[in-house]
Amino acid sequence: MSYRITTESTADLPQEFLNERGIVCVGMAFQIGGEEYREGPGLNMTSKEFYDRLRQGETASTMQVNTYEFVDFVEPFLAAGEDVLHIAFSSGLSGTYESCARGAEELRGKYPDRKILVVDSLAASMGEGLLVYYADENRKAGMSIDENAKWLEENKLHLCHWFTVDDLMHLHRGGRVSKTSAVFGSLLGIKPVLHVDNEGHLILMSKVRGRDASLKALAAKMKETALPNAKDQMVFISHGDAKEDAEKTAQYVREALGVQKFLIHNIGAVIGSHSGPGTVALFFMGTGR
Repeated sequence: MSYRITTESTADLPQEFLNERGIVCVGMAFQIGGEEYREGPGLNMTSKEFYDRLRQGETASTMQVNTYEFVDFVEPFLAAGEDVLHIAFSSGLSGTYESCARGAEELRGKYPDRKILVVDSLAASMGEGLLVYYADENRKAGMSIDENAKWLEENKLHLCHWFTVDDLMHLHRGGRVSKTSAVFGSLLGIKPVLHVDNEGHLILMSKVRGRDASLKALAAKMKETALPNAKDQMVFISHGDAKEDAEKTAQYVREALGVQKFLIHNIGAVIGSHSGPGTVALFFMGTGR
């Protein structure tokens, strides 16, 4: 029996990647300049335009997927005879997972012969996207929907997220650092290194001085915790309009571990509303988060 893999736009996966694999995203909404937008192919704002507006001092807010939106998104697949494996944005950062779980329960009553499974990725950006990648690889290898969901649950806490931001004020607005730390840290060129913990929350782990040092710190974290097959892994890197720094991070990882397979893509507006321009994030499979 065939099944469809779905996720949200917060997975920050390139559209061509999604199209090639038949993966579909529900677009999440954000507001900037008093206007509401929705991520997806129809978004009439480029990533650079969005980040330039943040650089110019505008602020953006985001909205979680609600139950109605999830039901409306998934029901056509069920009606067409497909089962659905949905990989959801971290419950530690959004109420989207809970909305999806409620929607799935509602749809099970309407489509008792179909399976709809929702996995809390406990991940964000291309961390969520990397879990989607592995789910699709599992599906292509012949895993059933139940086997795949079980694999995701058993392995998602091995999915490591390490990232750094260029502007501490965005973390201050998100409640991650105090205003005093943000102001003085920015003046001193302090760059934080953060990760996503086992509950799917963002945690400040260390601070280094200088941008290049922060990028090297990401590669060092991977070297510390990556699985023994690191050089053969697919590694994802996302960035907030900082492609050169993302590519530099890939080079540091390549030099440290011999990794050859990378997917680099921009951070979308929903995640970028909170992380800000200049963010660089590294995602890989490790011994633990």
